[in-house]
Amino acid sequence: MPDQTKPDQTKPDQTKPDPTAPDAPLFADLALIQRIIPHRYPFLLVDKVRDIYPNKSCVGIKNVTFNEPQFQGHFPGMPIFPGVMIIEAMAQTSGILVGLSMDLVDKNATVFFMGVDAVKFRRKVVPGDVMELHVTALRGGGRVWKFSGRAMVDGELACEAEFMAMFDVPKKA
Repeated sequence: MPDQTKPDQTKPDQTKPDPTAPDAPLFADLALIQRIIPHRYPFLLVDKVRDIYPNKSCVGIKNVTFNEPQFQGHFPGMPIFPGVMIIEAMAQTSGILVGLSMDLVDKNATVFFMGVDAVKFRRKVVPGDVMELHVTALRGGGRVWKFSGRAMVDGELACEAEFMAMFDVPKKA
């Protein structure tokens, strides 16, 4: 009888995605993010993006740290990450999804908010938290996209919203 305590070395590990599979998720590090969206410190609110499925969904990661400038005034003695910045972080994550979906890397695309709906805040986000920004495309493929987003911290819902954005790519001269 085979030993059940040792993994079967003859079969590939099914718990890890195969990076050569055509539907394998993509990953964006900070260098790639900066080639897709124009935001920079202190307003770049996404550190990396994982589980990117073009035209569908992705998960952005924001490491919330005490040395960020908004905590000097929001609020002294009780630092809380501003809700509008959580929404902005979800929007930036969606911009990265669209940038990879529409091949906008190094194309100097700009992204403009068009609307935000159904926003709900459920939990404070504080320094030391790691926000997972789950974004799903509800409609898109052209210049205007609609998304649903959920910001999660330690498996708890911090914020949810639906939002729309327009993507503008400069015409070549």
